[in-house]
Amino acid sequence: MGKFAKIFRRLPDPRADNARHELLEVLFIALAAVLCGAESCADMADFGQSKEGLLRLVLGLEHGIPSHDTFSRVFRLLEPEAFERAFRQFMAAFAKANKLKLSGVVAVDGKALRGAYERGGKTTPLHLVNVFAVDARMALAQRKALGRDETKGALEVLKLLDLEGSIVTADALHCRRGFAAAVLERGGDYALTIKANCRPLFKAVMQQFTRSGKRSSTKQIEPSAHDRSEARRATVICNTSLAELHRFPGIAAVGRITSRRRLRGQRADLPLVRYYILSKYMSPKRLLQVTRSHWGIENQLHWVLDVHFAEDRNRARKDNAPENLALVRKIALNILQALPLQASIRRKIKRAGWDDAFLLQAISHMR
Repeated sequence: MGKFAKIFRRLPDPRADNARHELLEVLFIALAAVLCGAESCADMADFGQSKEGLLRLVLGLEHGIPSHDTFSRVFRLLEPEAFERAFRQFMAAFAKANKLKLSGVVAVDGKALRGAYERGGKTTPLHLVNVFAVDARMALAQRKALGRDETKGALEVLKLLDLEGSIVTADALHCRRGFAAAVLERGGDYALTIKANCRPLFKAVMQQFTRSGKRSSTKQIEPSAHDRSEARRATVICNTSLAELHRFPGIAAVGRITSRRRLRGQRADLPLVRYYILSKYMSPKRLLQVTRSHWGIENQLHWVLDVHFAEDRNRARKDNAPENLALVRKIALNILQALPLQASIRRKIKRAGWDDAFLLQAISHMR
């Protein structure tokens, strides 16, 4: 746990000077517990008690295992921005040690922690903006969307990242000048969905495809799965004039993807047409890959956090606890994804809880 200790030891401890348990030990036990399926601070304390012998192989534990109140107090008081900064540093070191490539497609999307609401505020839970490296299957960063303003949260989190060599994808909510400028300033490129919420630019992009002119197209038919098949056709047109005409930074090309889905035994659905603005020209085949990859943040991050880590059901809601526990879950998921065992996340979590040797292997992966 050399890297983990080196990075997280720098975190300022928000508790009084006479706190009995070291902050680093509390964080380490919490992470190990989440690796084994813990969902709450009470689970973390129970995990510590049941695995005390194993934990003493790597921790001093001068005052024994922290209580669930200690775990709760630490995560409520810990400064989220400092914890997130340490998270990014640890993930960068972790990726380098495990030879994971963090460039490529980087997806940005918001997620509500549906259980993190105070009484009477069920419709306004905590909202986070997450950043996900699709090729490495690794969460890179998160930022709280104050006032559930996802666009503002996205701008804040982009300013924290090095996007050199990356293509940032986002849905139509983030098709804004500020978002595009932030991506370019951090050294990346963008492929943004555009819809009628940007009406003048959206209209101009659609008009590009009604005119004659040079363009590139390709068609891709997805293999049948789950009793459905889908065909997609992508078209890309170089266009640098839209950037100046609409004062939208960096537009170099526009793209269109037309998809048609057929369920077994039924007629094909009406075609679905989506438009994109791109900060660099890419082939139609690459556009299909990039736009398809964006859904990795839903399928490989948000869905996994909800199904295997019970994030939506988690009722931690006081002070900074929801944000901080969300980061612990992301660290655990990143570690489990990187483990060489060919198994699902569900199986890895169960095996970590049942097999001490496998848990030690996961812990050693944090070096």
